[in-house]
Amino acid sequence: MTPLEGLTVIAIEQAVAAPFATSRLADAGARVIKIERPEGDFARGYDDVANGQSSYFVWLNRGKESVTLDLATDEGKAALADLMAGADVLVQNLKRGALARLGFDFDRLMRDYPRLITCSISGYGEDGPMADRKAYDLLIQAESGLCSITGGPDEPARVGISIVDIATGATAHAAILEALIQRGMTGKGTNIFISMFDVMADWLTVPLLNHEGGKSPKRLGMRHPSIAPYGVFDTKDGQQILISVQSDREWRKLARIFLARSELGEDPIFATNVARVANRAQTDAVLADAFASLNADDAIATLSRADIAFANVNDMAGLAQHPHLRRITVETPHGPVTYPAPAPRFQDQPRVYGPVPALSARARETT
Repeated sequence: MTPLEGLTVIAIEQAVAAPFATSRLADAGARVIKIERPEGDFARGYDDVANGQSSYFVWLNRGKESVTLDLATDEGKAALADLMAGADVLVQNLKRGALARLGFDFDRLMRDYPRLITCSISGYGEDGPMADRKAYDLLIQAESGLCSITGGPDEPARVGISIVDIATGATAHAAILEALIQRGMTGKGTNIFISMFDVMADWLTVPLLNHEGGKSPKRLGMRHPSIAPYGVFDTKDGQQILISVQSDREWRKLARIFLARSELGEDPIFATNVARVANRAQTDAVLADAFASLNADDAIATLSRADIAFANVNDMAGLAQHPHLRRITVETPHGPVTYPAPAPRFQDQPRVYGPVPALSARARETT
């Protein structure tokens, strides 16, 4: 038996954040009924790289059932009400107030479906001066200040994936599970409100506190703003290796074994992390010279001997061939698609991942 078997989730959703949350509920065995407009979730058209289908859609909608409803019609509203009568969870990312304008305000939901857990995802929350503003991933990256600490010294940059959407979906997933546990104890549902801006502000706590403490973070590319050495260095044969020294003890081992300069472990310029950050240019120069004298294999062997954390700087080709990459295969309307497996692994409980629905695939009769 899967953890959420027997639960029904209604998902009035599109794009990424809400589908991320509900895909994880589907993975755990919940029946997820995805409500789509007659033209479908617009994420179906984001790209065509997965057997002619959107990579976003096949990633985030496995294991769901698709029902197309025109919620502007009485028929569509009645069908939604019938579906919610048998639902445990409602996830929606409509515009603020849209659910109420359809006749499903939160007071009605709590009255008619007292065990229902609702999770509403928005850009800026249910109130405040920007509550009605449209919000997408990169817009929140910019508005929250994330772009200001991402990229190199010359200009800000976006994080290379939809980090705000994914973080919001993961937050919603966790909150829904908490509410299900609470309902198991109280018998009552609840309303959850999650804004993309709040999620990203929470994740930006450390750089914000550094700013308010007088050490506003700077864009450093692939260097860490408060730890040194923690960055990328080029080897003699043109490979890039990222290393991370987390303590002064590790620095002394790096100096003795990798640099073959034990005296640098006690040198006041380098002996503490605070000193190494203050003297980052000198610290990085010492490391750059050492890496430039070694080919990648020798550098990796010596770093391993010193027990220093390191990583190869890969691209997507490197990920595709990575020995630790686990994959799953899901069925789609255009044939099977293989992509990275979800991270959780449950001992003795292998997961089965359901197919990606075609548009207008009707849900089975609710029992």
